[in-house]
Amino acid sequence: MQRIPNVTQLADLDADALARSYAYPRHLERPWVRANFVSSIDGALAVDGVTKGLATPADKLVFKLLRELADVILVGAGTVRTENYGGARTDDEHRRAHFRHGVGGSEDGSPPPIAVVSGSANLDPAARLFTDAQTPPLILTTAQADKDRVAALEDAGAQVVVAAEFAITPAALLRVLTERGLPRVLCEGGPHLFGQLAEADLVDELCLTTAPLLVGGAGGRISLSAKQFGTSMARKQLVLDDDGTVLARWARR
Repeated sequence: MQRIPNVTQLADLDADALARSYAYPRHLERPWVRANFVSSIDGALAVDGVTKGLATPADKLVFKLLRELADVILVGAGTVRTENYGGARTDDEHRRAHFRHGVGGSEDGSPPPIAVVSGSANLDPAARLFTDAQTPPLILTTAQADKDRVAALEDAGAQVVVAAEFAITPAALLRVLTERGLPRVLCEGGPHLFGQLAEADLVDELCLTTAPLLVGGAGGRISLSAKQFGTSMARKQLVLDDDGTVLARWARR
């Protein structure tokens, strides 16, 4: 029987092989944007409003690995509030090993910052994002944000950056991150932020976990945008777990 190309069983991959399969390009001359999402077989993005109900052991493993490889984790403010984000927790030694092998990570092993997009800086300084973080979060906002609100976030330990006068464009987001030496970008959502990046043709890769679950309901899709776009993607790999989880990595052609 002919073997389907680029299909691997998760059980056949050790930790190093799995990391290599998700490696960022070694020499980046521009930001590299990778998005990571999980959905059910029928396309649901969440169960009871949060993604936790879709997470499988394989998804959790890759979720953690992608964070270990990234320089920064980019999320929208709505996702931070809905999912009750805290700071990233990564294995310091893994981060250093990934850096030595040239696949991502960091030289000092510190976790990547969470970069939150909020034009109004409407975030709670008492939230886990600020109180439960080894690396201070980066808040990307506009010049129109309330100054007292900005000051409160800075007092909570955040680095607040004005990325635009009014609306923050995807290009402005990546410019800010690149200026801070954070070119390996991991976007964890939500659908509006991902949709904006994809509509601007700035998404290089999509890592999509399909959980072996039918959810139903009237949930949305992983990308939402003002207009349709037709970005052609090439499948780079499929990793299958015994419980039915499918881990796919797609790259822009």
